[in-house]
Amino acid sequence: MSKAQFPSIRMRRLRQTDWVRRMVAEAHLSVDDFIWPIFIRDGKNEREAISAMPGVHRLSIDLAVEAAKKAADLGIPCMALFPNTAPDKRTADGNEACNPENLVCLATDAIKSAVPNIGILCDVALDPYTDHGHDGLLEGETILNDETLEILAQQALNQVAAGCDIIAPSDMMDGRIGVIRDALEFAGHADTLIMAYAAKYASAFYGPFREAVGSGNRLKGDKRTYQMNPANSDEAMREIELDIAEGADMVMVKPGMPYLDIVQRVKDNFHIPTFAYQVSGEYSMLANAAEQGLMDRQSSIFESLLAFKRAGADGILTYFALEAAEILNS
Repeated sequence: MSKAQFPSIRMRRLRQTDWVRRMVAEAHLSVDDFIWPIFIRDGKNEREAISAMPGVHRLSIDLAVEAAKKAADLGIPCMALFPNTAPDKRTADGNEACNPENLVCLATDAIKSAVPNIGILCDVALDPYTDHGHDGLLEGETILNDETLEILAQQALNQVAAGCDIIAPSDMMDGRIGVIRDALEFAGHADTLIMAYAAKYASAFYGPFREAVGSGNRLKGDKRTYQMNPANSDEAMREIELDIAEGADMVMVKPGMPYLDIVQRVKDNFHIPTFAYQVSGEYSMLANAAEQGLMDRQSSIFESLLAFKRAGADGILTYFALEAAEILNS
């Protein structure tokens, strides 16, 4: 490395104009980087505000189709669908997950029929469908791992039959990627993608999401026996290595911003398509701060999204996707 010092070296030379800053930028953000998560509710022409997430709504399926058309027009490659399941359809075993006419399946079919050129990602986990709010089957206070795997595989096949392109298991049961991959292969869905929530931490940043899908006030206990300890980094590498070996095509780190070190380690170690989820708590902090005039909304959005790219993420699940895409396109 050169030992030249100031004034021979002036770092500000590369910052002095907009065109120079753009020319030497190390990380770049494009619409192609976004997956847009949306929430589905029942009814028709229904748009229900989510109080914990300013600007985000639960949409009935007809409005979700219109949202998908807008996303596709902006160039967003993929949407992620999450249901707010009615209380009378929530059971201890979460069997509604396997109903071919559940909200996610109906929304997937409707969107793919109207907007075939947009990808659909579906979450595989039982928490939107259980009356206890956990991602797996519950016995006493124990989440049953092996017994949950069969219903997760059935849920995945149900979603693929509806037109889902990317199966995204978020449940954090051991072995679920292998079981789902085997089920997909056996059913003739060899080309279906799996994006594993490979490093999903037991995080306080999920609170607004749980309100959005209606599972928060139902949750009995917590999820620390199956979601990862926020103190651990090496463990995440083991989780990801296992998921890749079991058949994951892509991996995800969740949450995003507090775990940028994990994103970087994943990309450096495994060289696999790596995604980060800018989760509901991250969204709500930025949106609320902007509403109160504490931060500039557009600048803070783009700074946060660029942070994921700088860390090595190939893509970002973000509730800001539509807004950011509109700005980038303009």
